[in-house]
Amino acid sequence: MSVLALVAALVVQTSPLADPASPEAAAVMVPVNGIFSALAARDAAMLTPHLAPEARMIVAVERPDGTSAVEALAAEAFAAGLEPGPERFEEILTDPIIAIDGDIAMVWGPYVFKLDGRVVHCGSDHFDLIRRDGVWKIAGITWNQRTTGCEG
Repeated sequence: MSVLALVAALVVQTSPLADPASPEAAAVMVPVNGIFSALAARDAAMLTPHLAPEARMIVAVERPDGTSAVEALAAEAFAAGLEPGPERFEEILTDPIIAIDGDIAMVWGPYVFKLDGRVVHCGSDHFDLIRRDGVWKIAGITWNQRTTGCEG
């Protein structure tokens, strides 16, 4: 057995992966889906209930010319970028992996972002969550963003 196969087997055996159909996974997905609803509504106020006060966002943008940039945003700056407008936003997270261990969780998966029904970028989303007083909140969102290789 190769070292890589051994490591992969150990990760699977020790990983706190959740069944996406379980009530616990559904609870973790509430704030994630809340973020997508806020984007669709283009309503920054809808973000607040789903974010921990210390939440941070990091985006790694991969440009078509091969260059890239990484930008970090506080929750307030992220929300400020969500302004009302006529275009329809839709972000679709496909096949999310959900891992839960006590009061921490993570959701990771590929996404496509659509503007008026047309895919404009894609990548992977990674949500870090914490549970306080029985409520899941997003502590951080990290995603990469590219315009090539997207299917929607």
